Amino acid sequence: MTATGPHIAVVDDEADARAMVGDYLRLHGFDVALCEGGRALRAHLQIRTPDLIVLDLNMPEEDGLSIVRDLKARSPIPIIMLTATASPIDRVVGLELGADDYLPKPCELRELVARVRSVLRRAQGAPSAPAQAPAKAPAPESAAPSRTVRFGTKWLELDALRLRDDAGVEQPLTRSEFDLLKAFADHPKRALSRERLLDLADARDPDAFDRAIDVRINRIRKKVEPDPANPRFIRTVRGLGYIFRPEGD
Repeated sequence: MTATGPHIAVVDDEADARAMVGDYLRLHGFDVALCEGGRALRAHLQIRTPDLIVLDLNMPEEDGLSIVRDLKARSPIPIIMLTATASPIDRVVGLELGADDYLPKPCELRELVARVRSVLRRAQGAPSAPAQAPAKAPAPESAAPSRTVRFGTKWLELDALRLRDDAGVEQPLTRSEFDLLKAFADHPKRALSRERLLDLADARDPDAFDRAIDVRINRIRKKVEPDPANPRFIRTVRGLGYIFRPEGD
């Protein structure tokens, strides 16, 4: 029976591990493509765009982090990293490059499925009306005046789920970054702890580490702050977390 669920690309140079992950994802209803490395993944992307990529970071052909960097520069496809190293460095670098989640390898397959579903929920959280209504329906006309919030040098369009500058040029934004910006937009001038941000941005997972929020905040600051090294709009509250000041300091 052919799977009809979300399309997942599994990238791993180890054939046994690749097949095991693929079989388990198929068992849970996902449509899976197996790729032995970065070259095979890029060839697959020419044919079909996956809904999510499960990527091993430690591959001899091409380092997984370079694949993350290349993909995130061109596409918003969610990426879950698998890393066999105990060091958090790969995880932090991967998150800084735009990856959406990570798991240590070998991973518990049930947890991998849970992570895949969680990331897909965040990535596919856009309003579903366009898929249910004809293109000529009047709904888009009435929804045209999107809610926007000023974040430093950019505008966050809450309904369109995008970040743009004054000229209308869109700034690439991962779903987790959008969720964090929305959390700040919904709670301006209020100090939010890392725990609270994890909950508001739906970023909670069984193995969450609070510093992952710090990594994402740093990425966001590079996109919205005039001087990311001296943030004025998303400020650190020492000993607690962060606060969004719409007017800056």
